[in-house]
Amino acid sequence: MSQGKKFGTFAGVFTPSILTILGVIMYMRLSWVVGNAGLIMSIGIILIAHIVSISTGLSVSSVATDRKIKAGGIYYMLSRSLGLPIGGSIGITLFVATALSIALYLIGFAESALVVLQEPFGIETVTINHIRIAGSLALFVIVTIAYISTSIAIKSQFFILAAIVLSVISILLGTSEGKSFDLSRVDEMESSFFVLFGIFFPAVTGFTAGVAMSGDLKDPKKSIPWGTMLAVGVGLIVYVALAVFIYYSFEDNLGAIMSDKNALIKFGWIPVLVIGGIWGATLSSALGGILGAPRILQAMSVDSITPKIFAKGKGADNLPDGQAGEPRNALILTFVIAQAGILIGELDVIAEVVAMF
Repeated sequence: MSQGKKFGTFAGVFTPSILTILGVIMYMRLSWVVGNAGLIMSIGIILIAHIVSISTGLSVSSVATDRKIKAGGIYYMLSRSLGLPIGGSIGITLFVATALSIALYLIGFAESALVVLQEPFGIETVTINHIRIAGSLALFVIVTIAYISTSIAIKSQFFILAAIVLSVISILLGTSEGKSFDLSRVDEMESSFFVLFGIFFPAVTGFTAGVAMSGDLKDPKKSIPWGTMLAVGVGLIVYVALAVFIYYSFEDNLGAIMSDKNALIKFGWIPVLVIGGIWGATLSSALGGILGAPRILQAMSVDSITPKIFAKGKGADNLPDGQAGEPRNALILTFVIAQAGILIGELDVIAEVVAMF
C-alpha cells in the first residue's frame, strides 16, 4: 500500500473493530444466550468476556505507545516485546483464529440469507449443504474485493456501519405483538454457562481487526489505543443494553429467543433493516478478517517464522522502509483455511473453536 493510502483512527482501527464486534454473534446468538441464561447470567457472560478484551486492549495500547509499530498487528507487538519464539507461537495461533473467524461470520451470513432466499429459490428445507454453498460464494466475493484493493474494502465499511446503526434502531423500536416465532427446538438447547460463554466470546475479540491494520495506519501510536479502546467500550455498552432490552421485550415468551435464531429479524420494527444490518455486519466482519489475517502471516514470514513465500506482496518495490506491500500470497492461504471452516457448516461449532484459539 502506498504512503498516500494510509488510514486514520476512525477508518483504520475503530470502524473495522466495531463492525467485527457488532457482528454475527450480536444478531444471531445474543438473543439465544439471553433466552437460555436469563438476564443476570447473560450480563455476567458479557462482562467477563469484556474484562478479557479490555485487559488485552489496554496491553495492546501500552505496547503501541511504547515503540514503533509496523505491519503485523498484535503479532508484531508481541514478537518485539517478548521475542520471536513466543511472538511467533502466539502469532500462528492468532492467524488461524482470525482465518477461522471469517468462516464464523460467513456461516452466520449464509444462515440469515437463506431464510430470506428460501422461498424465492424454492428451497423446501435449508440444509447444511445450502449453508456451505452460500458461505463459499460469499467468501469468494469478499476475497476478490480484498485482492483487488484494500482501499475499496476499507471504504465499503462506512456504508455497512450505517446499515448496522439503522438495524439496531429498528430492533429497539420493534415489538413482538402479533408475530409468530418457531418454538420447535426449545427442549434441544444446551444452556450451561461454559457452552454459552464459548459461543458468545468471539463477539468481543473483534478489536483485533483494527490492530491488524497497524502497517496501514498514518499514526499507529495514536490510532491503535484510541480506536481499540473506543471500539471495545462502544461494544460493551451496546451488548449490555441489547441484552436488557431483549430480555424485557421477550420476558413473557423466552421460548421464542431460545429456539428461533432469527427472532430479532421478525421482532424488528422494519425487518428489512435488521436483515441489512445482519448482512452488513457479517460480511464486513469477514472482510476485516480477510484484511487482517494475511497481514499477520506476512509479518511472520518477513521474520522467517513462516515460509518466505508469504512475505511477498504486491507493490513492495514502491514502498519505503522495507514494507512488504499487499499480502496476496498470504491471502490465498487465508482463503483456504476459511473455506475449510465454512465446510464445517455449523456456526455454534465454529464459534467454540474460534473461542478456543
